[in-house]
Amino acid sequence: MNMILSQLLLPVVFFFSVSQAAETILGLYVYSRHGDRSDKSHPPAILYNLGYSEMFSSGQYFRNQYVSSNSPGRIEGISSDEVDLSQISVQAPMNAVLMTLAQAFLQGLYPPVGSQEESDTLRNGTTIYAPLNGYQLIPIYTSDQGGGSEDQPWLQATSNCANALTSSNAYYSSQDYMDMFLESVVDETYSGSRNSFKNAYAVYDIINVALIHNKTIPASELITPDVLFQLRTLADHQQFNLAYNASETVRAIPGATLAAQVVEHLNNTIHARGKSNKIGIQFGAYASFLSFFGLSQLPAADPDFYGIPDYASTMTFELFTTTAADPASAFPDVKDLQVRFRFHNGSASDATSQPAIAYPLFGRKETALPWSTFADKMNRFAVGSSEAWCRACGNTTGECAGGAHSSPAQQTRPDGDRKGNGISKAVAGVIGAMVTLAVVLGVEASILLTTGLRLTRKEKKNHPHHHNKTLESSSSDGSSSGSSLTGPTGEKRWAKMSGFIRSGSS
Repeated sequence: MNMILSQLLLPVVFFFSVSQAAETILGLYVYSRHGDRSDKSHPPAILYNLGYSEMFSSGQYFRNQYVSSNSPGRIEGISSDEVDLSQISVQAPMNAVLMTLAQAFLQGLYPPVGSQEESDTLRNGTTIYAPLNGYQLIPIYTSDQGGGSEDQPWLQATSNCANALTSSNAYYSSQDYMDMFLESVVDETYSGSRNSFKNAYAVYDIINVALIHNKTIPASELITPDVLFQLRTLADHQQFNLAYNASETVRAIPGATLAAQVVEHLNNTIHARGKSNKIGIQFGAYASFLSFFGLSQLPAADPDFYGIPDYASTMTFELFTTTAADPASAFPDVKDLQVRFRFHNGSASDATSQPAIAYPLFGRKETALPWSTFADKMNRFAVGSSEAWCRACGNTTGECAGGAHSSPAQQTRPDGDRKGNGISKAVAGVIGAMVTLAVVLGVEASILLTTGLRLTRKEKKNHPHHHNKTLESSSSDGSSSGSSLTGPTGEKRWAKMSGFIRSGSS
């Protein structure tokens, strides 16, 4: 997702030193994508050191902006150096990548305090110093929702929501899907369903990981920045449409449950009157980002929200006030509370030059909303109870049978097996084909299969298309209409989808 700012968006960029001069931050909720990892087509996905570094940097960024004693947007009453566990709540799925990277983020948010600061003296006079230089232990609450998300290219693979699975599957029979892909990314080595738009994300994911980590890539001259951008655009379009549909909002069930969690946490901050629940952090996959983007109408603020967020991207919901607190209660009245949404695309390691940006939610113009308005808008699509989840998803077996509902975040059987609301056989076949498609680039054996599959240049052809509004319509001469999606160097996102790869740079 290439968050390129236009002149129109510049007034929306708020540097903390300016925007919070008359503000008091009372609490936060952060949703973060994982950092760099191996491709999904070769499970299990593993964490790379680059991803570790990205998440650690993001933790440092949030520390510098909200937690440190000299932070420009320091949360009122937050413990700056030694973590107060009543003030922070952290959640991540049972997944090796997500759980590990959550720990990396927390290392940056609350670094070691020094062994001398963390010591106990026993009755016999012995002094015990904390190990790892006073490393701070912060519990990470777990859920099984999304636990296998980093090992499966299929976006709804871990949602367990029957109606969401059906809705996403329906996209594969839509006119938009059938018009999006008319030629193959590979040569005649493979044919039929394996060379289809269904594999758009899997192909991009493999190539992207290879370009980051492989020293040499056969046929690398074919993977130009223009080609990579086209692959990314196709993956963006496919995944957004699998994650959200305006007429079938159940498809966006991950974003709906996230909305409920955000409101619940900030509401707990308010009820605690700022004494606890100051920071809520959740780690997850990009499906929740895309579905929330759609539900909250963020593409109306910037069409780049139709794209997949980069590694280590974060959504932040700030609870703040511009009114002095009531001296009697030391906490503002509810009517004086506001919420602002910020998004940072990619790791916050370069956040000093590219700070998190405030964007308006729900198709509005203002970036700061009264708490009551924010909560009302979120609750219109939020799914926060087990009963509501079972009803929306149409699940009637397992945990949803006979009213014996469990939390939406725990939709697995006691033995850890998933329920029987799996994907269709057709899509299961596509997932199976993902590994085969790993040979797209002929990269090293650790990433690609050695079948001799290779990329070939395809001549650009013009075909009639019915383009979804989520992607710009572009003619062969470069003219365009509809929403503008801008590439990394200012070019318009390519929408003449005659195949995964287009020769030339027009």
